[in-house]
Amino acid sequence: MKLALGPLLRHAGENEATVWVQTDAPGEVEVRPEGAPAARERTFTVEGHHYALVRVTGLPVDTPAPYTVALDGEVVWPEPDSEFPPSVLRTHSRETAVKIVFGSCRVAAPHEPPYTLRKDEDPRGREVDALRGLALRMRHEPPESWPHALVMLGDQVYADEVHPHIQDQLEGDEVSDYDDYVELYKASWGEPVIRWLLSTVPSAMIFDDHDVHDDWNTSIEWVQEMRQKDWWRKRVVAAFESYLIYQHLGNLSPSERDEFELYEQLRTAPDATERLRAFARQADEEVKGTRWSYCRDIGPARLVMIDSRAGRVLDPGQRSMVDQEEWRWIEEHACGDVDHLLIGTSLPLIMGPAMHWLEAWNEVTADGAWGRLVKKVAEKLRQELDLEHWPAFQESFRRMCALVREVGAGNRGTAPSTICVLSGDVHHAYLAEVGFPAGAGVESAVWQAVCSPFRNPLDTNERRVILAAWTRTMGRLTRALAHRAGVRDPDVRWRLAHDKPWFNNQVAWLELDGRRARFVLQRALPPEDGEGEPRMERVFERSIEPNAVFARA
Repeated sequence: MKLALGPLLRHAGENEATVWVQTDAPGEVEVRPEGAPAARERTFTVEGHHYALVRVTGLPVDTPAPYTVALDGEVVWPEPDSEFPPSVLRTHSRETAVKIVFGSCRVAAPHEPPYTLRKDEDPRGREVDALRGLALRMRHEPPESWPHALVMLGDQVYADEVHPHIQDQLEGDEVSDYDDYVELYKASWGEPVIRWLLSTVPSAMIFDDHDVHDDWNTSIEWVQEMRQKDWWRKRVVAAFESYLIYQHLGNLSPSERDEFELYEQLRTAPDATERLRAFARQADEEVKGTRWSYCRDIGPARLVMIDSRAGRVLDPGQRSMVDQEEWRWIEEHACGDVDHLLIGTSLPLIMGPAMHWLEAWNEVTADGAWGRLVKKVAEKLRQELDLEHWPAFQESFRRMCALVREVGAGNRGTAPSTICVLSGDVHHAYLAEVGFPAGAGVESAVWQAVCSPFRNPLDTNERRVILAAWTRTMGRLTRALAHRAGVRDPDVRWRLAHDKPWFNNQVAWLELDGRRARFVLQRALPPEDGEGEPRMERVFERSIEPNAVFARA
């Protein structure tokens, strides 16, 4: 019995943690932490593969506890002669000062030319991996300085841009079944450096479009078109199956997993494949009844992670990022009485002015505001230009802004010191300060923090488009266009906390200490001599404490 993938350190609390593993055969998985009791769990089987989530309790608070993993009594982790420090189980309490790393969009590709070149130099180029750079830097630092959480905001795997070795196996075919997804996750998480990182930093994840397919759930027209393809149904079911196993179960706290009926069936059935497939088919066919959003406390912060992909309502004229049932869940959990409220959503709420107004214009014209001909053009633009972020769902955008305003004004518990929306997807990074109308009573500092990509940068022309979207001139032009289509101004305004966005492969940090907070951005650079491992360079940092609040005139 051997490890096929993992271990991954997933949910962590004050004195407990969850470790996820995939094995090559059924058996017993044992996690042995120093200074705490060992924990055991039998594997469960789906689609011919074997998994376990092991809950470890009795851990010391806010103390990294080194651990080993044994399969049927034989220690298999850490691997012999590993170049990395021992993996640890990292706990935290509400009084703990924490570091949270976040970002999104990581293509699995070799760490050698041409894949380490710029896209302008070679279309296969993805430059150097920022998560890899983070891990390589961490191994030279003490465990006490490592992050307390890694928030992965979408596109953990690319089902439409696969590792070249997997592409060779597919022989030109599409990713379509569960076994294909197993290979995607192995390619993304099995490389030794990333494997060690995920074994020692607790991770919280949510999917985005490339975990399934580019532009997934952009519109009802997109969905209808994809359902005509003979391979689509099989892929989307496999995507939901694998997402639940590889990402979602580890997102949940132990108590939430215990209340999840499907998880109990997975653990107790000899083979729960058919039950898992039925769940995945229902998740594709029906928005209602399947919730991928979840909540997690990390030190002085509460992270409310929102699924802004699978749960969309796509009916023209009634578009919404999530259905009513999920909105109620969000409103219940995104509240005050915490020092920092983090709202995780793969898609940014706050974007460059031109993109905001263009997406708002596109929504109403795609619904027919300017007639049938423009409706067709608008739908084509929606798909071609990826016009499907929060501003393209204006009712949801306004509702989320209103919720943030209420929380920041202390109407849903004591106002947090900061409210930060954490997002990815857009392949650039920025920190935007959000202001509300005078008299709104908002006490919290409200920010949109975006970090993307970990590894999938834009080319030069694409970067120029993004830079233009942040200019005042383009903002005024697209605002006038949206006004002519009947879009009204939002009740918030925003501004960048720096001159312009960054486009490198990069990781962002939130450093939280009591009610104080700081945003830090680091980019990955190639080695100076052209050989060796990537370098990490700090390019920006900014305090995001309440004294930074500005009001909308």
